Amino acid sequence: MKFWGICLLGILIYDGSCKKVRYDGDQVLKIIPEVTEHVQYLQKITKEWQLDLWKPDLIEEIEAGNEMHVRVPFSYLHQMKENLHQQAMPFTIMITDVQKLIDHNAQTQHKMQRMSMKSYNYTIYHPMEEIYQWMDDIKDKHSDLVTQHYLGHTYENRPIYYLKIGWPSHKKKKIFFMDCGIHAREWISVAYCQWFVQEVLSNHRNDMLLTNVLKQLDFYIVPVFNVDGYVYTWTTERLWRKNRSPHDNGTCYGVDLNRNFNSRWGTVGIASECDSPVFCGPSPASEPETQALVSLIETHKSDILCYINVHSYGQLLLYPYGYSANLSENHNELEKVAKRAVDLIMEKHNIEYTEGRTSYLLYSISGASADWAADLKIKLSYIFELRDDGTYGFELPPDQIEPTCQETMTAVMSIIEYINSTYLENSAVTFTSVRLNVILSCVVCMLYSLIN
Repeated sequence: MKFWGICLLGILIYDGSCKKVRYDGDQVLKIIPEVTEHVQYLQKITKEWQLDLWKPDLIEEIEAGNEMHVRVPFSYLHQMKENLHQQAMPFTIMITDVQKLIDHNAQTQHKMQRMSMKSYNYTIYHPMEEIYQWMDDIKDKHSDLVTQHYLGHTYENRPIYYLKIGWPSHKKKKIFFMDCGIHAREWISVAYCQWFVQEVLSNHRNDMLLTNVLKQLDFYIVPVFNVDGYVYTWTTERLWRKNRSPHDNGTCYGVDLNRNFNSRWGTVGIASECDSPVFCGPSPASEPETQALVSLIETHKSDILCYINVHSYGQLLLYPYGYSANLSENHNELEKVAKRAVDLIMEKHNIEYTEGRTSYLLYSISGASADWAADLKIKLSYIFELRDDGTYGFELPPDQIEPTCQETMTAVMSIIEYINSTYLENSAVTFTSVRLNVILSCVVCMLYSLIN
């Protein structure tokens, strides 16, 4: 009875299912194919066994000399390793038991949560209902600076909200846009959006940069874009990636929302089969989540200076394009800003990030939101791939949330600093004017005293 009571509570809270997918004995292997025969075998077996590719996203992107990270179910594990040995293909075990890692992280998170019941804990992962409540609390507590807005709804009719942070102004303001959680299982991205909001609200009064920026620019932050998928990772399948819309008469579910935008949609780096984790959808912007974001961005595109799409894992800072080897019109600017950002990440916690074009550094992809933003002539468009490099993959432990968010914050603040100095009225000009006025006032007072 106790189990079913908990189960019923879970359904009421999460609108989910009690039948959770488990990964007992599953391992994540790092395999490096060395010759064409290795590549062909891995592509064949991945497709036949429907293995969960963690890196790269696509079977076609498996290449000789490049790492392949793949989750192998326990039922296939012995045969997989034997085949790899027979073909003399190098591999290492990255995660020895996926379910044990998930359980361990859940226990760690539970302990950390109990230690901070009085206030919102930014060093743990939060389910969706807690994030909804957090947005309400943030909006109420900082009503002078923060407003909450309805972006749209999901396929399962859950609301998607964004927080607008900035001082009210009669003048038209510029916009800095950030969304997190477009891929459901990438929980660290969702944690970062919340961290960013808290950092801005905690520091803006004592930070001259933020003080100036918030007068001229508004931050639009979407903490969880793929709400249905995110809820599903908490209730049913931790490693789910897509949204939850049904296709092929309900025989399969979900679209990879980061391949659903109208930016060379459906041309490269996608799958047209709906059971694929990188299914791009039946048409551009076919999903209600995508439609909602498109509507907002296109309405404000002339005012948006920066668009940031936050992911994990890979430790990368990417810029357009993913669908082409062509360079952006402002490629040199994007590269310069990215280099500065990754240098600051290294300085913070000695974690190495790599910057570059998506198609060159990662893989070919079409329909990505960051490429679509660049197509709209938004000046600075980036994809952040946060920690880690594969040791934990999508199961980044809660004790790594804080350092990950800290280093990412230094990178994002460097982008904001660049925006301030390049596209906004520089605060230094304002401060210089104030100092000159003070000096002139003193001179006038001295002259007046001498005359009298």
